[in-house]
Amino acid sequence: MLRAQLNDAMKAAMRAKDQRALSTVRLILAALKDRDICARGKGNMEGIADEEVLQMLQSMIKQRRESISMYEQGGRLELAQQEQEEIEVIERFLPAQMDEAAMAAAVEATITALGAQGIKDMGRVMAALKERFGGQMDFARAGALAKAKLTN
Repeated sequence: MLRAQLNDAMKAAMRAKDQRALSTVRLILAALKDRDICARGKGNMEGIADEEVLQMLQSMIKQRRESISMYEQGGRLELAQQEQEEIEVIERFLPAQMDEAAMAAAVEATITALGAQGIKDMGRVMAALKERFGGQMDFARAGALAKAKLTN
């Protein structure tokens, strides 16, 4: 389903002559194709699942946010703006992101449901969060929230 959405978005960007959206969607499709090829090598002939596509999109956003901070430090504001525009295009394909309060509630509920006691349960908590809320939350922030809850 996500693949069809990406292909439709590429066609729409071509028709609208939106070069930023077109180049970003092409980058996404190239990364997706690369991961599909790797998956075929492991015996998965159908390519990666939508959950893995969402994780890939999240990592692409994370990379661009890191680039933005580096460009801003270097005084390259036009490149930082370009990266921000790419983030906006990528976010179109992600489900609605949780706000801080919803993320904290999800972390708290997951910790309670798993009966997590301490920091040694961090891996189980993060695995459960990724399974339940893949593509909906920033797992770096969720990890920090879970760590704070588990160390108290």
